[in-house]
Amino acid sequence: MRPSRLAFILFLSSLSLANLSAQDPGVREYETRRESSGGISSSADTVAKSAAVINSMDVLDDTQPIESGDVISMRIVEDRREPLQLRVGATGEVNAPHIGLVKASGRTCKQLAHEMKRRLELNYYNTATVVVAIDLKRQDDPNARIRTSGYDIDFFTVYGQVLRQGKYELPADEDITISQAILRAGGFAQFAAPQKVKLVRKTPKGNKTIVIDLDQIMRHGNLEYDVFIRNNDVIIVDEKKVNF
Repeated sequence: MRPSRLAFILFLSSLSLANLSAQDPGVREYETRRESSGGISSSADTVAKSAAVINSMDVLDDTQPIESGDVISMRIVEDRREPLQLRVGATGEVNAPHIGLVKASGRTCKQLAHEMKRRLELNYYNTATVVVAIDLKRQDDPNARIRTSGYDIDFFTVYGQVLRQGKYELPADEDITISQAILRAGGFAQFAAPQKVKLVRKTPKGNKTIVIDLDQIMRHGNLEYDVFIRNNDVIIVDEKKVNF
Protein backbone atom coordinates (compact mmCIF):
# COMPACT_ATOMS: atom_id res chain seq x y z
CA MET A 1 0.00 0.00 0.00
CA ARG A 2 1.28 3.45 -0.91
CA PRO A 3 2.36 5.70 1.98
CA SER A 4 -0.06 8.42 0.88
CA ARG A 5 -3.01 5.98 0.89
CA LEU A 6 -2.03 4.62 4.33
CA ALA A 7 -1.85 8.16 5.74
CA PHE A 8 -5.30 8.92 4.30
CA ILE A 9 -6.81 5.81 5.99
CA LEU A 10 -5.25 6.72 9.34
CA PHE A 11 -6.62 10.24 8.98
CA LEU A 12 -10.18 8.87 8.40
CA SER A 13 -9.85 6.55 11.42
CA SER A 14 -8.91 9.43 13.70
CA LEU A 15 -11.90 11.42 12.48
CA SER A 16 -14.25 8.46 13.21
CA LEU A 17 -12.91 8.07 16.75
CA ALA A 18 -13.25 11.79 17.43
CA ASN A 19 -16.83 11.70 16.12
CA LEU A 20 -17.68 8.72 18.34
CA SER A 21 -16.31 10.49 21.40
CA ALA A 22 -18.36 13.59 20.63
CA GLN A 23 -21.59 11.60 20.26
CA ASP A 24 -21.12 9.22 23.21
CA PRO A 25 -20.50 10.97 26.56
CA GLY A 26 -19.61 7.61 28.05
CA VAL A 27 -16.53 7.44 25.88
CA ARG A 28 -15.46 10.93 26.92
CA GLU A 29 -16.11 10.12 30.57
CA TYR A 30 -13.99 6.98 30.39
CA GLU A 31 -11.14 8.74 28.62
CA THR A 32 -11.20 11.66 31.07
CA ARG A 33 -11.30 9.36 34.09
CA ARG A 34 -8.47 7.22 32.75
CA GLU A 35 -6.28 10.25 32.02
CA SER A 36 -6.97 12.00 35.34
CA SER A 37 -6.60 8.97 37.59
CA GLY A 38 -3.90 7.09 35.74
CA GLY A 39 -5.75 3.89 36.57
CA ILE A 40 -5.56 4.55 40.36
CA SER A 41 -8.74 4.80 42.44
CA SER A 42 -9.76 8.02 44.16
CA SER A 43 -8.04 9.16 47.36
CA ALA A 44 -11.06 8.11 49.46
CA ASP A 45 -10.88 4.60 48.01
CA THR A 46 -7.14 4.47 48.64
CA VAL A 47 -7.62 5.44 52.30
CA ALA A 48 -10.45 2.93 52.70
CA LYS A 49 -8.22 0.12 51.45
CA SER A 50 -5.36 1.03 53.76
CA ALA A 51 -6.93 -0.56 56.83
CA ALA A 52 -7.13 -3.82 54.92
CA VAL A 53 -3.50 -3.91 53.78
CA ILE A 54 -1.57 -2.35 56.68
CA ASN A 55 -0.28 -4.87 59.19
CA SER A 56 1.91 -2.63 61.35
CA MET A 57 0.80 0.03 63.81
CA ASP A 58 4.07 1.91 63.26
CA VAL A 59 2.93 3.27 59.89
CA LEU A 60 -0.50 4.52 60.99
CA ASP A 61 -1.27 8.19 60.41
CA ASP A 62 -0.28 10.34 63.39
CA THR A 63 -0.99 13.80 61.95
CA GLN A 64 -4.68 14.20 61.11
CA PRO A 65 -7.11 14.22 64.05
CA ILE A 66 -10.35 12.26 63.85
CA GLU A 67 -13.56 14.32 64.13
CA SER A 68 -17.20 13.65 64.98
CA GLY A 69 -18.98 12.50 61.84
CA ASP A 70 -15.91 10.90 60.26
CA VAL A 71 -16.15 7.33 59.00
CA ILE A 72 -13.21 5.22 60.10
CA SER A 73 -12.24 1.60 59.56
CA MET A 74 -10.77 -0.63 62.26
CA ARG A 75 -9.14 -4.03 61.97
CA ILE A 76 -7.61 -6.38 64.51
CA VAL A 77 -4.89 -8.14 62.54
CA GLU A 78 -4.96 -11.25 64.71
CA ASP A 79 -8.66 -11.81 63.89
CA ARG A 80 -7.88 -12.22 60.15
CA ARG A 81 -11.12 -10.46 59.22
CA GLU A 82 -12.07 -7.59 56.95
CA PRO A 83 -11.97 -4.06 58.46
CA LEU A 84 -15.04 -2.93 60.37
CA GLN A 85 -16.38 0.47 59.34
CA LEU A 86 -17.49 2.79 62.16
CA ARG A 87 -18.91 6.32 62.20
CA VAL A 88 -17.71 8.64 64.94
CA GLY A 89 -20.76 9.77 66.89
CA ALA A 90 -21.75 13.24 68.02
CA THR A 91 -20.03 12.59 71.35
CA GLY A 92 -16.79 11.83 69.54
CA GLU A 93 -16.92 8.12 70.39
CA VAL A 94 -17.04 4.90 68.38
CA ASN A 95 -18.52 1.60 69.50
CA ALA A 96 -15.63 -0.82 69.02
CA PRO A 97 -15.82 -4.63 69.18
CA HIS A 98 -15.18 -6.20 72.60
CA ILE A 99 -14.47 -2.88 74.35
CA GLY A 100 -17.52 -0.71 73.65
CA LEU A 101 -17.36 3.07 73.50
CA VAL A 102 -13.95 4.60 72.86
CA LYS A 103 -13.16 8.30 72.51
CA ALA A 104 -11.98 8.86 68.92
CA SER A 105 -12.48 12.58 68.30
CA GLY A 106 -9.28 14.59 68.73
CA ARG A 107 -7.07 11.53 68.41
CA THR A 108 -5.08 10.50 65.37
CA CYS A 109 -5.44 7.04 63.86
CA LYS A 110 -2.27 5.90 65.62
CA GLN A 111 -3.36 7.28 69.00
CA LEU A 112 -6.80 5.66 68.74
CA ALA A 113 -5.30 2.35 67.63
CA HIS A 114 -2.96 2.28 70.63
CA GLU A 115 -5.82 3.07 73.03
CA MET A 116 -7.88 0.24 71.53
CA LYS A 117 -4.86 -2.06 71.76
CA ARG A 118 -4.39 -1.23 75.44
CA ARG A 119 -8.00 -1.98 76.29
CA LEU A 120 -8.18 -5.14 74.19
CA GLU A 121 -5.09 -6.56 75.86
CA LEU A 122 -6.57 -6.01 79.33
CA ASN A 123 -9.12 -8.80 78.96
CA TYR A 124 -9.38 -10.25 75.46
CA TYR A 125 -6.01 -10.59 73.70
CA ASN A 126 -2.46 -11.45 74.67
CA THR A 127 -1.36 -9.31 71.73
CA ALA A 128 -3.64 -7.09 69.65
CA THR A 129 -2.40 -5.35 66.52
CA VAL A 130 -5.01 -2.68 65.79
CA VAL A 131 -5.17 -0.86 62.47
CA VAL A 132 -7.26 2.32 62.16
CA ALA A 133 -7.74 4.47 59.05
CA ILE A 134 -10.01 7.38 58.13
CA ASP A 135 -12.27 6.29 55.27
CA LEU A 136 -14.29 9.46 54.87
CA LYS A 137 -14.10 12.90 56.46
CA ARG A 138 -17.35 14.46 57.63
CA GLN A 139 -17.07 17.46 55.33
CA ASP A 140 -16.70 15.11 52.34
CA ASP A 141 -19.77 13.04 53.24
CA PRO A 142 -23.11 14.52 52.05
CA ASN A 143 -25.01 11.94 54.13
CA ALA A 144 -23.34 12.76 57.46
CA ARG A 145 -25.80 13.87 60.12
CA ILE A 146 -24.00 15.13 63.21
CA ARG A 147 -25.62 17.15 65.97
CA THR A 148 -23.16 19.41 67.73
CA SER A 149 -25.29 20.99 70.47
CA GLY A 150 -25.05 19.04 73.69
CA TYR A 151 -28.73 19.39 74.50
CA ASP A 152 -29.63 17.95 71.10
CA ILE A 153 -28.03 14.55 71.79
CA ASP A 154 -30.24 11.72 73.08
CA PHE A 155 -28.97 8.97 75.38
CA PHE A 156 -30.04 5.80 77.15
CA THR A 157 -28.29 4.18 80.10
CA VAL A 158 -27.75 0.51 80.94
CA TYR A 159 -27.01 -0.67 84.50
CA GLY A 160 -26.52 -4.03 86.13
CA GLN A 161 -25.63 -7.43 84.74
CA VAL A 162 -24.34 -6.55 81.27
CA LEU A 163 -20.76 -6.66 80.02
CA ARG A 164 -20.48 -2.89 79.55
CA GLN A 165 -22.57 -0.68 81.81
CA GLY A 166 -22.79 2.91 80.73
CA LYS A 167 -24.44 5.73 78.85
CA TYR A 168 -25.05 5.20 75.14
CA GLU A 169 -25.95 7.63 72.40
CA LEU A 170 -29.40 7.15 70.89
CA PRO A 171 -29.03 7.51 67.09
CA ALA A 172 -31.07 10.22 65.43
CA ASP A 173 -31.64 8.23 62.25
CA GLU A 174 -32.72 4.82 63.56
CA ASP A 175 -34.92 3.26 66.22
CA ILE A 176 -33.29 1.12 68.91
CA THR A 177 -35.22 -1.59 70.75
CA ILE A 178 -34.46 -2.82 74.24
CA SER A 179 -32.91 -6.04 72.93
CA GLN A 180 -30.62 -4.03 70.64
CA ALA A 181 -29.71 -1.77 73.56
CA ILE A 182 -28.61 -4.83 75.56
CA LEU A 183 -26.46 -6.00 72.65
CA ARG A 184 -24.82 -2.56 72.43
CA ALA A 185 -23.93 -2.94 76.08
CA GLY A 186 -22.13 -6.19 75.26
CA GLY A 187 -24.97 -8.58 76.06
CA PHE A 188 -25.94 -10.15 79.37
CA ALA A 189 -23.33 -10.98 81.99
CA GLN A 190 -23.07 -14.47 83.45
CA PHE A 191 -25.46 -13.92 86.34
CA ALA A 192 -28.06 -11.75 84.58
CA ALA A 193 -31.77 -12.36 84.96
CA PRO A 194 -33.08 -11.70 81.42
CA GLN A 195 -36.66 -12.58 82.34
CA LYS A 196 -37.06 -9.48 84.51
CA VAL A 197 -35.32 -6.55 82.85
CA LYS A 198 -36.54 -3.16 84.06
CA LEU A 199 -37.08 -0.23 81.73
CA VAL A 200 -37.43 3.06 83.64
CA ARG A 201 -38.91 5.92 81.62
CA LYS A 202 -39.57 9.52 82.61
CA THR A 203 -43.15 10.68 82.04
CA PRO A 204 -45.02 13.89 82.92
CA LYS A 205 -46.47 12.01 85.88
CA GLY A 206 -43.11 10.74 87.11
CA ASN A 207 -40.95 7.71 86.42
CA LYS A 208 -42.66 4.64 85.00
CA THR A 209 -41.09 1.19 85.34
CA ILE A 210 -41.83 -1.60 82.86
CA VAL A 211 -40.65 -5.18 83.47
CA ILE A 212 -39.78 -6.96 80.22
CA ASP A 213 -38.96 -10.60 79.60
CA LEU A 214 -35.93 -10.36 77.29
CA ASP A 215 -35.68 -14.15 77.25
CA GLN A 216 -38.95 -14.27 75.29
CA ILE A 217 -37.57 -11.76 72.80
CA MET A 218 -33.97 -12.86 72.34
CA ARG A 219 -34.35 -16.63 72.67
CA HIS A 220 -37.91 -17.30 71.54
CA GLY A 221 -38.37 -14.54 68.97
CA ASN A 222 -41.46 -12.87 70.45
CA LEU A 223 -40.63 -9.50 68.91
CA GLU A 224 -43.95 -7.92 69.88
CA TYR A 225 -42.47 -7.41 73.37
CA ASP A 226 -39.34 -5.67 72.02
CA VAL A 227 -40.18 -2.06 72.94
CA PHE A 228 -38.38 0.94 71.48
CA ILE A 229 -35.93 2.95 73.58
CA ARG A 230 -36.51 6.66 74.06
CA ASN A 231 -34.36 9.53 75.27
CA ASN A 232 -33.25 9.25 78.93
CA ASP A 233 -34.54 5.67 79.29
CA VAL A 234 -32.73 3.62 81.92
CA ILE A 235 -32.39 -0.16 81.57
CA ILE A 236 -31.64 -2.18 84.70
CA VAL A 237 -30.60 -5.83 84.46
CA ASP A 238 -30.87 -7.51 87.85
CA GLU A 239 -28.78 -10.41 89.06
CA LYS A 240 -30.52 -13.76 89.12
CA LYS A 241 -30.93 -15.56 92.40
CA VAL A 242 -28.73 -18.60 92.83
CA ASN A 243 -29.46 -21.25 95.44
CA PHE A 244 -26.43 -23.22 96.64
